Amino acid sequence: MTHQEGFFKGVREHNIYHQCWLPEEEPRAVFLVVHGLGEHSGRYMNLVHHFVPLKYAVYALDHLGHGRSEGTRMYVDRFEDYTETLLTFLDMVRSRHPDKPIILLGHSMGGLIAAFFLLDHQDAFACAILSAPLVKLPDNVPPLTLALARLLSGITPKAGLTALDPTLISRDPAVVQAYIDDPLVYKGKTTTRLGVELIRAVQRVQAEAATISLPILFVQGTADRLVDPAGARTLYERIASQDKTLKLYNGLYHEVLNEPERTQVLNDIEQWLEAHC
Repeated sequence: MTHQEGFFKGVREHNIYHQCWLPEEEPRAVFLVVHGLGEHSGRYMNLVHHFVPLKYAVYALDHLGHGRSEGTRMYVDRFEDYTETLLTFLDMVRSRHPDKPIILLGHSMGGLIAAFFLLDHQDAFACAILSAPLVKLPDNVPPLTLALARLLSGITPKAGLTALDPTLISRDPAVVQAYIDDPLVYKGKTTTRLGVELIRAVQRVQAEAATISLPILFVQGTADRLVDPAGARTLYERIASQDKTLKLYNGLYHEVLNEPERTQVLNDIEQWLEAHC
Protein backbone atom coordinates (compact mmCIF):
# COMPACT_ATOMS: atom_id res chain seq x y z
CA MET A 1 0.00 0.00 0.00
CA THR A 2 1.24 3.48 -0.90
CA HIS A 3 0.18 6.59 1.02
CA GLN A 4 0.34 10.04 -0.59
CA GLU A 5 -0.74 13.45 0.70
CA GLY A 6 -0.71 17.10 -0.27
CA PHE A 7 -2.69 20.29 -0.65
CA PHE A 8 -4.72 21.91 -3.41
CA LYS A 9 -6.48 25.26 -3.71
CA GLY A 10 -10.13 25.22 -2.72
CA VAL A 11 -12.69 28.03 -2.61
CA ARG A 12 -11.24 31.49 -2.08
CA GLU A 13 -7.73 30.01 -2.46
CA HIS A 14 -7.80 28.13 0.84
CA ASN A 15 -5.26 25.32 1.12
CA ILE A 16 -7.18 22.04 1.30
CA TYR A 17 -5.47 18.90 2.56
CA HIS A 18 -5.98 15.58 0.79
CA GLN A 19 -4.53 12.10 1.00
CA CYS A 20 -4.84 8.77 -0.76
CA TRP A 21 -4.00 5.13 -0.23
CA LEU A 22 -3.12 3.15 -3.36
CA PRO A 23 -2.79 -0.60 -3.91
CA GLU A 24 0.49 -1.94 -5.23
CA GLU A 25 -1.27 -3.06 -8.41
CA GLU A 26 -3.38 -0.98 -10.76
CA PRO A 27 -6.60 -0.11 -8.88
CA ARG A 28 -9.84 -1.64 -10.07
CA ALA A 29 -11.90 1.31 -8.78
CA VAL A 30 -11.53 4.45 -6.68
CA PHE A 31 -13.28 5.55 -3.49
CA LEU A 32 -13.86 9.27 -3.02
CA VAL A 33 -14.49 9.71 0.72
CA VAL A 34 -16.44 12.68 2.11
CA HIS A 35 -16.07 12.87 5.89
CA GLY A 36 -18.45 14.19 8.55
CA LEU A 37 -18.78 17.25 10.74
CA GLY A 38 -15.77 18.15 12.86
CA GLU A 39 -13.67 15.13 11.85
CA HIS A 40 -11.13 14.54 9.07
CA SER A 41 -10.02 12.20 6.31
CA GLY A 42 -7.70 10.16 8.52
CA ARG A 43 -10.57 8.56 10.45
CA TYR A 44 -11.44 6.11 7.67
CA MET A 45 -8.61 3.63 8.11
CA ASN A 46 -11.02 0.71 8.60
CA LEU A 47 -12.26 1.38 5.07
CA VAL A 48 -8.68 1.76 3.80
CA HIS A 49 -7.41 -1.46 5.39
CA HIS A 50 -10.38 -3.44 4.07
CA PHE A 51 -10.52 -2.18 0.48
CA VAL A 52 -6.97 -1.27 -0.58
CA PRO A 53 -5.88 -4.95 -0.36
CA LEU A 54 -8.86 -5.67 -2.66
CA LYS A 55 -7.24 -3.32 -5.22
CA TYR A 56 -9.40 -0.26 -4.54
CA ALA A 57 -7.75 3.17 -4.27
CA VAL A 58 -9.08 5.45 -1.51
CA TYR A 59 -8.96 9.24 -1.86
CA ALA A 60 -10.15 11.64 0.84
CA LEU A 61 -9.92 15.35 1.64
CA ASP A 62 -10.28 17.44 4.78
CA HIS A 63 -13.17 19.84 4.24
CA LEU A 64 -12.70 23.58 4.49
CA GLY A 65 -12.31 24.42 8.18
CA HIS A 66 -11.58 20.78 9.11
CA GLY A 67 -8.51 18.71 9.92
CA ARG A 68 -5.37 20.00 8.22
CA SER A 69 -7.23 22.28 5.80
CA GLU A 70 -7.39 26.04 6.17
CA GLY A 71 -10.56 27.90 7.10
CA THR A 72 -12.54 28.87 10.17
CA ARG A 73 -13.54 25.78 12.13
CA MET A 74 -17.15 24.64 11.74
CA TYR A 75 -17.95 27.54 9.41
CA VAL A 76 -18.73 28.13 5.73
CA ASP A 77 -20.06 31.21 3.99
CA ARG A 78 -22.39 28.91 2.04
CA PHE A 79 -22.86 25.17 1.74
CA GLU A 80 -21.47 25.22 -1.80
CA ASP A 81 -18.05 25.97 -0.29
CA TYR A 82 -17.94 22.23 0.41
CA THR A 83 -19.26 21.03 -2.94
CA GLU A 84 -17.21 23.39 -5.10
CA THR A 85 -14.06 22.26 -3.29
CA LEU A 86 -15.15 18.65 -3.72
CA LEU A 87 -15.55 19.23 -7.47
CA THR A 88 -11.95 20.46 -7.69
CA PHE A 89 -10.82 17.35 -5.81
CA LEU A 90 -12.92 15.09 -8.05
CA ASP A 91 -11.29 16.60 -11.15
CA MET A 92 -7.87 15.85 -9.63
CA VAL A 93 -8.83 12.23 -8.92
CA ARG A 94 -10.29 11.75 -12.40
CA SER A 95 -7.10 13.12 -13.98
CA ARG A 96 -5.08 10.50 -12.07
CA HIS A 97 -7.45 7.60 -12.84
CA PRO A 98 -9.25 8.58 -16.06
CA ASP A 99 -10.58 5.12 -16.87
CA LYS A 100 -11.50 3.86 -13.40
CA PRO A 101 -15.01 3.82 -11.88
CA ILE A 102 -15.32 6.22 -8.95
CA ILE A 103 -17.39 5.39 -5.86
CA LEU A 104 -18.65 8.34 -3.82
CA LEU A 105 -18.82 7.57 -0.09
CA GLY A 106 -20.17 10.18 2.31
CA HIS A 107 -20.71 9.89 6.05
CA SER A 108 -23.01 12.03 8.25
CA MET A 109 -22.59 15.65 7.11
CA GLY A 110 -20.43 14.14 4.40
CA GLY A 111 -23.49 12.12 3.39
CA LEU A 112 -25.39 15.38 2.98
CA ILE A 113 -22.50 16.89 1.00
CA ALA A 114 -22.42 13.77 -1.19
CA ALA A 115 -26.19 13.78 -1.78
CA PHE A 116 -26.13 17.52 -2.57
CA PHE A 117 -23.19 16.90 -4.94
CA LEU A 118 -25.05 14.11 -6.72
CA LEU A 119 -27.85 16.51 -7.64
CA ASP A 120 -25.44 18.17 -10.07
CA HIS A 121 -22.65 15.66 -10.71
CA GLN A 122 -23.96 12.09 -10.44
CA ASP A 123 -22.75 11.21 -13.94
CA ALA A 124 -19.18 11.32 -12.61
CA PHE A 125 -19.74 8.27 -10.39
CA ALA A 126 -20.34 4.58 -10.91
CA CYS A 127 -22.30 4.42 -7.65
CA ALA A 128 -22.61 6.02 -4.22
CA ILE A 129 -22.63 4.90 -0.58
CA LEU A 130 -24.23 7.09 2.10
CA SER A 131 -23.40 6.26 5.72
CA ALA A 132 -25.75 7.73 8.33
CA PRO A 133 -26.45 10.73 6.08
CA LEU A 134 -27.60 13.99 7.64
CA VAL A 135 -30.57 14.39 5.29
CA LYS A 136 -33.49 15.02 7.62
CA LEU A 137 -34.36 17.97 9.85
CA PRO A 138 -35.62 17.27 13.39
CA ASP A 139 -39.41 16.88 13.49
CA ASN A 140 -39.89 19.20 16.45
CA VAL A 141 -38.20 22.40 15.22
CA PRO A 142 -40.79 25.24 15.10
CA PRO A 143 -40.76 27.61 12.08
CA LEU A 144 -40.01 30.48 14.46
CA THR A 145 -36.80 28.74 15.57
CA LEU A 146 -35.69 28.35 11.96
CA ALA A 147 -36.43 32.01 11.29
CA LEU A 148 -34.44 33.02 14.37
CA ALA A 149 -31.51 30.84 13.27
CA ARG A 150 -31.46 32.57 9.87
CA LEU A 151 -31.53 35.95 11.58
CA LEU A 152 -28.61 35.02 13.87
CA SER A 153 -26.70 33.66 10.88
CA GLY A 154 -26.80 37.11 9.35
CA ILE A 155 -25.98 39.00 12.54
CA THR A 156 -23.50 36.66 14.29
CA PRO A 157 -22.54 34.03 11.69
CA LYS A 158 -19.63 32.63 13.70
CA ALA A 159 -21.43 32.36 17.05
CA GLY A 160 -21.47 28.83 18.48
CA LEU A 161 -24.61 26.70 18.67
CA THR A 162 -24.05 23.13 19.87
CA ALA A 163 -21.22 20.59 20.01
CA LEU A 164 -21.34 16.86 19.25
CA ASP A 165 -21.40 14.35 22.10
CA PRO A 166 -18.48 12.01 21.32
CA THR A 167 -19.98 9.15 23.33
CA LEU A 168 -22.68 8.84 20.65
CA ILE A 169 -20.37 8.10 17.71
CA SER A 170 -19.70 4.44 18.60
CA ARG A 171 -20.35 1.77 21.23
CA ASP A 172 -16.61 0.96 21.13
CA PRO A 173 -14.93 2.85 24.02
CA ALA A 174 -11.59 2.78 22.20
CA VAL A 175 -13.12 4.60 19.20
CA VAL A 176 -14.66 7.24 21.48
CA GLN A 177 -11.38 7.79 23.34
CA ALA A 178 -9.41 8.03 20.11
CA TYR A 179 -11.89 10.64 18.87
CA ILE A 180 -11.54 12.64 22.11
CA ASP A 181 -7.72 12.44 21.97
CA ASP A 182 -7.43 13.25 18.25
CA PRO A 183 -6.01 16.78 17.86
CA LEU A 184 -7.39 17.02 14.31
CA VAL A 185 -10.99 16.49 15.46
CA TYR A 186 -12.65 19.80 16.27
CA LYS A 187 -14.75 19.50 19.41
CA GLY A 188 -16.12 23.03 19.57
CA LYS A 189 -19.56 24.25 18.62
CA THR A 190 -21.14 24.44 15.19
CA THR A 191 -21.53 28.05 14.02
CA THR A 192 -24.91 29.62 13.32
CA ARG A 193 -24.04 30.12 9.64
CA LEU A 194 -23.11 26.48 9.16
CA GLY A 195 -26.28 25.39 10.95
CA VAL A 196 -28.44 27.44 8.60
CA GLU A 197 -26.51 26.25 5.55
CA LEU A 198 -27.01 22.63 6.62
CA ILE A 199 -30.75 23.27 6.85
CA ARG A 200 -30.77 24.80 3.37
CA ALA A 201 -28.82 21.86 1.95
CA VAL A 202 -31.17 19.30 3.55
CA GLN A 203 -34.17 21.13 2.10
CA ARG A 204 -32.69 21.09 -1.40
CA VAL A 205 -31.77 17.40 -1.21
CA GLN A 206 -35.28 16.52 -0.03
CA ALA A 207 -36.89 18.63 -2.76
CA GLU A 208 -34.75 17.30 -5.62
CA ALA A 209 -34.07 13.72 -4.47
CA ALA A 210 -36.02 12.28 -7.39
CA THR A 211 -33.28 13.43 -9.77
CA ILE A 212 -30.80 10.96 -8.23
CA SER A 213 -30.77 7.78 -10.32
CA LEU A 214 -27.38 6.06 -9.95
CA PRO A 215 -26.88 2.82 -7.97
CA ILE A 216 -26.79 3.74 -4.30
CA LEU A 217 -26.33 2.00 -0.94
CA PHE A 218 -27.42 3.39 2.42
CA VAL A 219 -25.87 2.04 5.64
CA GLN A 220 -27.49 3.22 8.85
CA GLY A 221 -27.43 2.26 12.53
CA THR A 222 -30.87 2.10 14.11
CA ALA A 223 -29.59 3.42 17.47
CA ASP A 224 -28.03 6.51 15.91
CA ARG A 225 -28.72 9.55 18.11
CA LEU A 226 -26.61 12.05 16.16
CA VAL A 227 -28.70 11.91 13.00
CA ASP A 228 -32.27 10.68 12.68
CA PRO A 229 -32.16 7.15 11.17
CA ALA A 230 -35.44 7.97 9.42
CA GLY A 231 -33.48 10.29 7.15
CA ALA A 232 -31.78 7.44 5.31
CA ARG A 233 -35.11 5.67 4.79
CA THR A 234 -36.83 8.85 3.58
CA LEU A 235 -34.10 9.63 1.07
CA TYR A 236 -34.00 5.99 -0.03
CA GLU A 237 -37.70 6.17 -0.81
CA ARG A 238 -37.50 9.51 -2.66
CA ILE A 239 -34.59 8.88 -5.01
CA ALA A 240 -35.35 7.59 -8.51
CA SER A 241 -32.61 4.94 -8.56
CA GLN A 242 -33.86 1.57 -9.72
CA ASP A 243 -30.80 -0.02 -8.11
CA LYS A 244 -30.88 1.05 -4.47
CA THR A 245 -30.33 -0.73 -1.17
CA LEU A 246 -31.00 0.28 2.43
CA LYS A 247 -29.02 -1.64 5.07
CA LEU A 248 -30.21 -1.01 8.62
CA TYR A 249 -27.98 -2.28 11.44
CA ASN A 250 -29.96 -2.98 14.58
CA GLY A 251 -28.54 -1.31 17.67
CA LEU A 252 -25.55 0.31 15.96
CA TYR A 253 -24.59 3.92 16.69
CA HIS A 254 -23.67 6.71 14.27
CA GLU A 255 -20.34 5.54 12.84
CA VAL A 256 -21.17 2.10 11.52
CA LEU A 257 -17.66 1.80 10.05
CA ASN A 258 -16.26 2.21 13.59
CA GLU A 259 -18.68 0.03 15.51
CA PRO A 260 -17.72 -3.38 16.98
CA GLU A 261 -19.62 -4.91 14.03
CA ARG A 262 -17.55 -2.95 11.50
CA THR A 263 -16.30 -6.09 9.75
CA GLN A 264 -19.85 -7.10 8.87
CA VAL A 265 -20.61 -3.61 7.57
CA LEU A 266 -17.46 -3.56 5.44
CA ASN A 267 -18.19 -7.03 4.10
CA ASP A 268 -21.72 -5.91 3.20
CA ILE A 269 -20.31 -2.90 1.32
CA GLU A 270 -17.82 -5.15 -0.47
CA GLN A 271 -20.52 -7.59 -1.54
CA TRP A 272 -22.83 -4.79 -2.65
CA LEU A 273 -20.07 -3.26 -4.79
CA GLU A 274 -19.38 -6.62 -6.42
CA ALA A 275 -23.05 -7.10 -7.28
CA HIS A 276 -24.19 -3.57 -8.09
CA CYS A 277 -21.22 -1.40 -9.03
